[in-house]
Amino acid sequence: QLEELQSNQESLAQEIEVRHSEEIYSLKEQQAKVQDELKRSHDSEKKALQEEFERTRLLLQDQVDTLTFQNGSLKDKARRFEEALQRDSAETVQAALAPYQHIQEEMASLQAVLEMRAHTIHQQQNRILELEKLDETNVALKEKVRALTQQNEELKARVNKNSAMTRCRQLSFEHSALQETLVKESKTNKRLSMENEELMWRLQNGEGLGSPGKGSPSSTSSSISFRFPPSRSPASMSPS
Repeated sequence: QLEELQSNQESLAQEIEVRHSEEIYSLKEQQAKVQDELKRSHDSEKKALQEEFERTRLLLQDQVDTLTFQNGSLKDKARRFEEALQRDSAETVQAALAPYQHIQEEMASLQAVLEMRAHTIHQQQNRILELEKLDETNVALKEKVRALTQQNEELKARVNKNSAMTRCRQLSFEHSALQETLVKESKTNKRLSMENEELMWRLQNGEGLGSPGKGSPSSTSSSISFRFPPSRSPASMSPS
């Protein structure tokens, strides 16, 4: 029975260990899937935003170059206009002013467009900064997940250790009870064996079973013949 209990204890410990390993493996797989999904989503969004930013930057750069060229052209025209003012008479000035009556409005419009483009570029830059912060947050979250996983494994190890210690204490108590029962049975068998040997001795020496005989602590009758099985020592009664 002790060997069977030990075998059951080992089987239970192996089963707990296998189940714990399977749970850890499942948790690690789930963690890896979540991390991979987060990384793919983050990388995809970051790549899309970077591509959009690059397209917008190139487009805005082209527009800025165009507007810069137009602004330079207008400034050149204004310079020529000022030179014409200095050279020509009032009629010449009026004639020269005709094509450039809306120069101020055009320059104001160009300035507004440039400010809008600059604002758009600033927004794109802020978005990229937010993505970089999100990437740092993701790294911190991964580290936190790793720490929580380690804590979970340590907690499971403590739980399994406590369960194993409880089972060992229970088995030790059962072993003590069995050992006590074995000692009691061994004492009983020894007592019965001694009584059996005493009766055999009396029969072999022809003493009466009803009256006490010399050299014997108990009384027997000589008119009754008994056959007793061979006596067994206490060692033969102990379990294998």
